[in-house]
Amino acid sequence: MFADRRDAGIRLGERLRDRLGGADAVVVGLPRGGVVVAYEVARALGAPLDVIVVRKLGVPYQPELGFGAVGEGDVRVLNPDIVRLAGVTKEQMARVEQAEREELTRRADRFRGGRPRVGLAGRTVVVVDDGVATGGTARAACRVARAQGARRVVLAVPVGAPDTVAGLRDDADEVVCLQSPRDLYAIGAWYSDFPQTSDEQVVELLHRAVQPPGFSGEVEVDAGGVPLAGRLTVPEGARGVVVFVHGSGSGRHSPRNRYVAAALNREGLGTLLFDLLTSDEEIDRANVFDIRLLAERLVAVTGWLRDRPEAEGLPLGYFGASTGAAAALWAAAEPDGDVAAIVSRGGRPDLAGERLSAVRAATLLIVGGDDHVVLSLNQAAQQRLRCENVLRIVPGATHLFEEPGALEAVAELAGAWFAEHFTQHFAGHVTRG
Repeated sequence: MFADRRDAGIRLGERLRDRLGGADAVVVGLPRGGVVVAYEVARALGAPLDVIVVRKLGVPYQPELGFGAVGEGDVRVLNPDIVRLAGVTKEQMARVEQAEREELTRRADRFRGGRPRVGLAGRTVVVVDDGVATGGTARAACRVARAQGARRVVLAVPVGAPDTVAGLRDDADEVVCLQSPRDLYAIGAWYSDFPQTSDEQVVELLHRAVQPPGFSGEVEVDAGGVPLAGRLTVPEGARGVVVFVHGSGSGRHSPRNRYVAAALNREGLGTLLFDLLTSDEEIDRANVFDIRLLAERLVAVTGWLRDRPEAEGLPLGYFGASTGAAAALWAAAEPDGDVAAIVSRGGRPDLAGERLSAVRAATLLIVGGDDHVVLSLNQAAQQRLRCENVLRIVPGATHLFEEPGALEAVAELAGAWFAEHFTQHFAGHVTRG
């Protein structure tokens, strides 16, 4: 019935706009997939967007079977029938609840990125998910909203089981469900495209919803006569702009780089994510490792960015991943490579070769502690750098920084490095002027 979660959100938003009119609404999405739907609903209503984090309480020997759920604000919902049939003891319930509450707090902090919760007191709260089957988490979310002072709670989902939808009317003032098939089978069966939503996507959507004034949009980057697709974001009052230099064939849609970019934007730093190669060029894998070609493209893009009014007078930096880090260092070693700082995430600085000794920009090398080969390559390359440089190791992280908390550590280290050296770069230019 739905092309994807975005399509479902647009259609659900249209229905809610007709029902809620000018209500003082707040939209809260259930992570992860529900936030994608909620983002479109919030756009349709012109309402603020937040998450409402709940965690399923799984039977210890069969975690997929939930005996209840917990939510922010010490809310707990139990299914006594499951508790009785599964024979879950009070001690087992307590251990599961403690673990899930710890995870709930961690996720809420990660999703909001340090922002406070949107106030729900006295407002119409629209709780959104991508569908309901048993309804345990949706029920807990409604109760969380109520506990936080919501005047009215509206549960909105694209699809749901009829009996579940009917039962949820005991917890919500109104339930809006576009489709209630008799045989639901699975939520994903009602979407043509139903990929797993990542934490990074949730963070990015929440940030996009509260992004401060400035410029943000798709751009066509001129890389020496080669048009490349990109996305430029420059918050109002930005302290500098970071150019993301992708490696190993990844592009501006890389979820890891987008996550770090969103974190930098929240710190008041601009970002440019663009594809170093055209779609035709990417077919030849040799281009991905042609550091000279990638560096030449980066130099041209840097010149293009300096001519943009959004970046006028702002210090620039490079954030390079994998082979992109080598391209960033190579470009920064050019005689006119006036960039303030470079950050390498799991990079291959060794591929910049003889250029390393000519780099003048302050360089931060970030490597996962369990990425042993790349770590040794970075340690060797660091010995050839003559500029200010630091090597930071993220304990327990592998090459892609997929471990819990690893990417957050990268974003924090990068943000602090760029902020410090952008300030120094700007002060130096003012003094010389």
